[in-house]
Amino acid sequence: MQTNVEKIFSFIDQEATFIEEQESAPYLEGIVYALELWLEEKKKPDLVNPKKEEIRKAIQLGILKGMNRSTQVNHQMTPDAIGLLLSYFVKEMNKDKKELSFLDPALGTGNLLYTLMNVLPNSSHAFGVEIDELLIQLAAQVGELLEQDIQLFRQDAIRPLMIDPVDIVVSDLPVGYYPDEETSKDYFLHTEDEMPYAHHLFMEQAMKHVKPGGYLYFLVPASIFESKQAAQLHKFIKENGWIQAVIQLPGSIFKNKAQEKSLLILQKKGENLQAPREVLLAKVPSMTNREAMELFFQKIDIWQEQNNR
Repeated sequence: MQTNVEKIFSFIDQEATFIEEQESAPYLEGIVYALELWLEEKKKPDLVNPKKEEIRKAIQLGILKGMNRSTQVNHQMTPDAIGLLLSYFVKEMNKDKKELSFLDPALGTGNLLYTLMNVLPNSSHAFGVEIDELLIQLAAQVGELLEQDIQLFRQDAIRPLMIDPVDIVVSDLPVGYYPDEETSKDYFLHTEDEMPYAHHLFMEQAMKHVKPGGYLYFLVPASIFESKQAAQLHKFIKENGWIQAVIQLPGSIFKNKAQEKSLLILQKKGENLQAPREVLLAKVPSMTNREAMELFFQKIDIWQEQNNR
């Protein structure tokens, strides 16, 4: 007997493959077609009490298949293991809040943001920004199927955003240079001698759109503080917030060393708030090593307890 995840993936794969073969369209566009059929109830998988995480995971499998066939660099998805780890930090650091508002300025298909929203018990609403038309279309469909309270904006996130400040910013930041000098010149992290890093500008934009005392959770290049533009980034963070933690992620999650990332957790400065007693510097062990992961989470709990005194 098939599970709900298997049923959903089979449905998506069948419809997407049909469009791919009959219309000579990319597999990802076939997924859009399949999800549209489902949303309009013209055709849908036969499910038994599906959970939000089952729906998200099944659609993710289809999108991953499509992305593996795509040649576009920006068509990549944050691994589930990272999303769940990030969920732990967000949940533990925001225990006192009954409701949370989120922003992901580099939404993609929304997989990272929806992982958080599905796992956190708090009622929450979110904003997502994505410039790629296909990715934001998929994000909108997934959000509707998951019945998540999210508002989407298709635009360049470095341009002005009509979004009120949120409690939490979370994003797997796009890495590279930002070519629009006219747009970037108003940023503190704009550079004169070369194009500024897009991931730096995303961080500055995000800081503008988080409430005082709010947290920002970024997946960043592991070497982010070793680049030529690192000194300017340090200065920006020091003036606007505090580094709470730098978590090195397991290299086994990534295809190669150049793609390795860390989790950078920042907090925006606010009245009556103080810098953390100690910045958490940690390395995530192999996620298949249960004992090592338990020790890792114990270290996190101790750090949090000391910081909250």
